[in-house]
Amino acid sequence: MTSAVAWSPPSSAVGRCPCRGGRRPCSSVRPRAAAEEQDGGGGGGEAPRLVLHDSLDAAGVATAHAREAREGFAEQVGRLTRLNAGTSIAISRGADLARAALCVAAEDDSLVSHSSVPLPVDAFIARLDDLSTGFCAGGNFPPSHAPPEVFFDYLDRYLYVHKGFRRTNGISDVRAMYLHSVLTCRSGSALMLALIYSEILKTVRIYGLLDFDAEIFFPTDLDSLPRGYDKQKSKLGHQQHIMTSKSLLVEILRTLKATFWPFQSNQSSSLFLNAVTANHHGPGALNISAVEMAAAKAAQHRLMRGVWTNVRFGDMRRALAACERLILLQHDPHELRDYAALLYHCGYYEECLHYLSSYQTAMVGQSPSNRLEILEDEAVNTLRARITLILAEDGWSSCRPAASYWTKNSEPW
Repeated sequence: MTSAVAWSPPSSAVGRCPCRGGRRPCSSVRPRAAAEEQDGGGGGGEAPRLVLHDSLDAAGVATAHAREAREGFAEQVGRLTRLNAGTSIAISRGADLARAALCVAAEDDSLVSHSSVPLPVDAFIARLDDLSTGFCAGGNFPPSHAPPEVFFDYLDRYLYVHKGFRRTNGISDVRAMYLHSVLTCRSGSALMLALIYSEILKTVRIYGLLDFDAEIFFPTDLDSLPRGYDKQKSKLGHQQHIMTSKSLLVEILRTLKATFWPFQSNQSSSLFLNAVTANHHGPGALNISAVEMAAAKAAQHRLMRGVWTNVRFGDMRRALAACERLILLQHDPHELRDYAALLYHCGYYEECLHYLSSYQTAMVGQSPSNRLEILEDEAVNTLRARITLILAEDGWSSCRPAASYWTKNSEPW
């Protein structure tokens, strides 16, 4: 399900334009999501707040760098119109995908390192530009009017042999999922390598040196590398291997969300079910009754003291950040549901209930098509009932996680 959600991004998304080649600030504007372009308007009103940065502020954790990075990401999301969101990354119109990816890295770096110095996004943009222009210089570029096959042979040799970029599994090394680390270590996921490949093609096109329609073949296996081909000679089966601007950002964020999801289990392929049935992490199992409220409240107090998060099994902050960025992209209503599951474990019950309601509204008319979706729908209804019981208890609305939850030691990459 990829239908759009009919509400506007929260005010925390407002930011300045991080345009390449300068630091000129833009007027603060609310980014337009692709859904707004499709439907002709935002519809349904303002979303509830995204809690991560406000929660860290309340705990005394500085968030200036994280907020600036989020604003930079939101600015690029605002450039994803319906047309260019569905355009191949080989063309790369609208959003600056490299800057968006670096803003994701900058925010996560701030969340885990608490450094007083922000990740130098502009410096890594310059490094990426140098890599791209290096292909056009000297003996790296193919002879004039060379056929597309020769052009891509030169490009593949430049990137994967001369510069030594290689593919690695992001699950085994989280650095493979962050563009700044990939540019430094020259080892990254297929997503990051495809992004770098597209940046080189964009530079070649800007210089007027590309005289045919280029496309990038994005691999679906675990070993192959992204490679270019002549679009005029493409086959119907190539369509499934084309990565669009929006799908690239979505896959980057979904990979981060799955990697840092704090509730890992081999019993279910659903992150949502893993979260809502994690009774050893949160306030009990979903089948709560009124007589169990005392035990649930005790678990909430343990949560407020920050005693249940273990960074070896995920990272709540980076999982929340990935969910919030996916919500800004307004790509799939299921992201509202998954975010609500994390809010539930963090004690933000009012916001959790609101996001669950928004999810169910967006899914009206959609019926589950398999056993897993049936289980997820049942879990959503049970979770709503549970939260309603919790909110009915005196004092729950004033409960918020204490600073100790957000200031637990975390393992930086």
